[in-house]
Amino acid sequence: MSNFKILTTGAMALAIMAGSALAGGSTGTSALDDPAKMSPFFTDAGMKTMKSEAEFKAAWMAMKEEDRAGMMKECGDEAIAKSHDNFCKMTKQLGGAN
Repeated sequence: MSNFKILTTGAMALAIMAGSALAGGSTGTSALDDPAKMSPFFTDAGMKTMKSEAEFKAAWMAMKEEDRAGMMKECGDEAIAKSHDNFCKMTKQLGGAN
């Protein structure tokens, strides 16, 4: 009977975690990892080479204000900023310019 109780408890914990992720909980992914959002800032499909400062600024200004604000917020996260160092430096350089 105790094995059944352990399995039931484990299944419930898994269901709760999966439910919170589906309900909008943190999934560990960032908008900065979304190729559709990030491709305007890079010259290559692998998103390794950033466009010139002028092209970057044009792409940045073409975005909706709330999208820019969301990306700036993500760049405020130390782990995300570290993995997107050049992009976050450029957004900070632009000051999140509106």
